Amino acid sequence: MSDTVLKQFTPTRRKEAEAGRTLNFGIIGTGWIAESYAENIINMPDIKITAAADLIPGKAERFFKNYGIEGVRLYPDHSALLESETDLDAVCVCTYNMTHAVCTIDSLKKGLNVLLEKPMCVTLDEAVEIVRAEKASGKILSLGFQPRMDENMRMIKKIVESGELGQVYYIQTGGGRRRGIPNSTFIEKKTAGIGALGDIGCYALDMVLNAVGYPKPLTVSGYKSAFFGPNPKYNNPEDAARFNVDDFAAAFIRLDGGIILDFRIAWAMHIDTPGDTIILGTEGALRIPSTECWNGSVGGPMKLYRDVAGSNVEMEIPLYDDGELFFKKIRSFADAIRTGGAPPVPSSQILYNQAILDGIYRSAELEREVEIIIPEI
Repeated sequence: MSDTVLKQFTPTRRKEAEAGRTLNFGIIGTGWIAESYAENIINMPDIKITAAADLIPGKAERFFKNYGIEGVRLYPDHSALLESETDLDAVCVCTYNMTHAVCTIDSLKKGLNVLLEKPMCVTLDEAVEIVRAEKASGKILSLGFQPRMDENMRMIKKIVESGELGQVYYIQTGGGRRRGIPNSTFIEKKTAGIGALGDIGCYALDMVLNAVGYPKPLTVSGYKSAFFGPNPKYNNPEDAARFNVDDFAAAFIRLDGGIILDFRIAWAMHIDTPGDTIILGTEGALRIPSTECWNGSVGGPMKLYRDVAGSNVEMEIPLYDDGELFFKKIRSFADAIRTGGAPPVPSSQILYNQAILDGIYRSAELEREVEIIIPEI
């Protein structure tokens, strides 16, 4: 089901970190998402934040003072940090979407391992350049999809791989919020590039694509709109005036292996959910209750539908109480650095995720179906 593109490179890992040595991490961007990094790294005695960069004067100082983290060397941008630091093992890229690519590529070229927040970037071209930089560097690049660490999410993949569903032929996925428009850098093209599509849409795509082995996307017919974000009736006037990204997106995606993916995502809408995630197979089906944010677990107990002895049967899959996903995301990345192991969430997979996001955006702009072409890497 997976395309050979996913296996066309295996970066040569450089010398693994010495066992027991403290890993020195840098933080690029000290905004909201960086708070979760600081809160979790504080509880990891073998990792130390030694450097950080932020474009806004004084922001990084206030950030580390708030967390009581001392001795962090601060820089006005990622370039200054990379030029000056000589003992970093890794950086966590926590900037807004439009700078994900440049910060990651520059860090890889500097010989650093990278934990890159989602979405991977904004365009497919950027994603390709990131993966090429990773390949050339031999370093570890992992993507910040913490739902991968959730046992409920892993159960979805286990069910599909077990053969309980037979051959998967149709997937419906998405979700979103009745009212949940963010602010800050999320709502302007100059910083975010894309809106709900990239912010939470990438999570919904990863959940199902990971479950079915990340087949290659072939074509996309996409749609996007912004009826709520720019409207002061549904958004505060200041944010409404600068809102120029999507707050809703939908698509019909053809995947390699004969799978159809029906996708929709929203920051705002006049309904509680656009639908649960459904995976249909020739021998069974799985229903996954929708959730608002897509940054953690599933929305409730899942149901497996099968025919047993000629009768229609429904089986409820108990939920795991699985917390500390952000901690596990950072921990698994650090462990990969120490052992020279594989990245927990590899770029070769998220390249396909980004290709779909890019395809949806292009298709919506062109108002027609588009082919997804991923260059050789």
